[in-house]
Order: sequence, then structure tokens, then C-alpha cells
Amino acid sequence: MKIDTSEIKWHVIFIILVLMLVYPLLFSLSTSFKTMSEAFTSSSLIPQAPTLSAYERVFTTIRFAQILSNTFIIASLVTLFKLATGVLAAYAFVFFHFKGKNVLYFLLISTIFIPFTVTMVPNYITLSDMGLVDSIYGVALPQLADATGIFLLRQYMKGIPMSLMEVAALEHASHLNRLRTIVIPIIKPAILSIGIIFFINSWNEYVWPAIMIKSEANYTLSLALQMFVSSEGGTDVPVTMAVATLTMLLPLGLYSVCQKFIIGTFAHSGIK
Repeated sequence: MKIDTSEIKWHVIFIILVLMLVYPLLFSLSTSFKTMSEAFTSSSLIPQAPTLSAYERVFTTIRFAQILSNTFIIASLVTLFKLATGVLAAYAFVFFHFKGKNVLYFLLISTIFIPFTVTMVPNYITLSDMGLVDSIYGVALPQLADATGIFLLRQYMKGIPMSLMEVAALEHASHLNRLRTIVIPIIKPAILSIGIIFFINSWNEYVWPAIMIKSEANYTLSLALQMFVSSEGGTDVPVTMAVATLTMLLPLGLYSVCQKFIIGTFAHSGIK
């Protein structure tokens, strides 16, 4: 039996890459069950004396329920509004015919390539004038629409047979009824997967909340990590890793359950 050495080589490379990606997750989980002294003296992924003291300190030191609620509210608002605006805009770009549609779509998609740092200061000044600094709603407001979602949903909608829409038009169905009874049921897997991506991105975001949020009562989970990190060497490593572990549980769970929909959506959009 001839062994394909090139195939073995690619398998080895793939395994190495997977280990490189998974190691930080395993390190966070392992360290969260260690004592402070063991965290600094041992690099083993298996704790010598596993303890839940780090998690106990998380729930007693910070208002974890409030912080979790803040993160969930922001992520949910961002996800729902991005999906709503994305579905409506994508429907218009696929099934409406109006002058300048292609130019408008090009301008919209070009915003994907504008760096966050360009819009950060104008957004902050605008929200400051509105009195929304240090507010979870101020964090969510600039993120309520997204060109990436419009692009992905448009690509998915383009696969809907036009004959279905023509039959609905002959039946004098309104655009709202066509969207509700034909389009949404067909693109439901895409809506689910794109929604999960939006939710995870918002859940994990750090920079924008760090700029907007000032008080601990409005912290998100990403900001809660900095409460246990000190530039003067006083970092509580086990507690920091415990917060990190709790932060990544929901995103990992969502992706694990819905990964086939997410991969299918990107494949359908033409992104490889």
C-alpha cells in the first residue's frame, strides 16, 4: 500500500494549526482552576489541586449578573437590529428596481472597508452630545446596521427562484407578504447563522465599550477582565482566566450548535 506523503504533510500542518488555536482556550480553562501560586509556577494544563476559588471570587468580587446582563442586552439589540435592517435592505437590492441601485449598493458595501478608527471619534462626539456616553445603549447605537450582513443576505436571496416572486406578484401579494411568506422561510438558515456571527462579535467586543463605558455598573464581560489585570504586576491570573472562560462559553456553544448553518451561509454567498 502506497502512502501519500503529501497528504500526511497537510494533515500534520492542520493538526499543528488546530493545536495553536485551541491551546489558549485550554490554558484559560486550566488556569481558572488553579491557585494563584500554581498559576505562576506551573505551565501544565492539568491543575495539581483543582479549585473553584477563582470562580467564587468572580461572583463575590464583581456584579457578575449585572455585567452579564449588560453584555447580553447589547449583543441582542445589535443582532436584532442588524438582522432587521439587513433583511429589508437586501430584499430591496434584490427585488426592487430603481435608478442608481448599483451605485448605492457599491457605496454601501464600500463602508465595510472603512477602519473603525475613522468613525470612532465622530461616533463618540455624537453620542456625547446625545448624553449616551457611559450607557449600554450608547455602545449599541452605532452598530445597529451593518453592510456585511446586507451583502451576505443579498447573496442568499439571489438564489431564490424569481418564478416564486412572479407568482406572488400575480396573486397581488404585497412586498411585505412576499417577504414574510416566501423569502424569510427560504433564507432562515442564513438569518440564523448571520445572527449568531453578529451576536458573537458584539459579545466579544472590547475597544468600543472601553471607550464608551466609564462606570462598573455598565461594564460588559470583556471590560470585566481589566478589573483583575494590573500593569504593576498584581494580576489575579486565575480569576482573570475564570472571567475569560465564562465569557467564551456562550459564543463557543452557539458556534458548536450552529456551525453547519454558518459554514453553509458563507459557501452560499460565494466566499471561500
